[in-house]
Amino acid sequence: MIKADNITKRYQRREGPVLALDGVSMEIAEGEFVSIMGPSGCGKSTLLLTLGCLIRPSEGKVWLDGRSVYDLSHEEAAALRLKSIGFVFQTFNLVPYLTALENVQLPLYLSGLPPARQHARAEQLLHQVGLGDRLSHKPSELSVGQQQRVALARTLANEPRLILADEPTGNLDPALAEEMLDHLQELHQEGVTVVMVTHDPRLAGRAQRQLRLVEGRVNAAETVNAGQAGAVQARL
Repeated sequence: MIKADNITKRYQRREGPVLALDGVSMEIAEGEFVSIMGPSGCGKSTLLLTLGCLIRPSEGKVWLDGRSVYDLSHEEAAALRLKSIGFVFQTFNLVPYLTALENVQLPLYLSGLPPARQHARAEQLLHQVGLGDRLSHKPSELSVGQQQRVALARTLANEPRLILADEPTGNLDPALAEEMLDHLQELHQEGVTVVMVTHDPRLAGRAQRQLRLVEGRVNAAETVNAGQAGAVQARL
């Protein structure tokens, strides 16, 4: 499903150039649940956003379903993200002046779905994540865990085949973190491909396969959980 070929990302900072990714090559098969671990500043989030068509690499190629995503036009790339990719961020990125229902409706609106179907789909998803009684609440009126569930419902609105989760439990207490991981595992069991960045080895262990990123490179000590060897092997 996803293939990264020798991707490198450099940033120019005031103090000099920064090498965030250093020749990363990897493949992730459709239906896998992969965690990417590593210390702060190792390039995990940059890698995730590069896989998600949001950060163009300085060198190398990224393919999604056989399409070289950074050779697409801006409009084509945006349509691909909207249709196929769902993002879960640590900071939720909810629109503060919209209700829970309206936040979940956003991707449906961008997809051109008729208003009545937008409303019905958003309401269904909020009921699904246990927030059927919070439809009209704005983010400031919700707890942290409730905000994360709204963000998850919004992620699922267009039924993405790929979910990219960047430290999705970083702002949650242990019980809510486990709940979030349960949701991701349920989606994986339904056939959705999940790629999750985390610094927590315990949470990473919930994934089907684990990769470690160190100083912008995928570590050769890739871990495959016992009995769950994936169809994909990272090219290191």
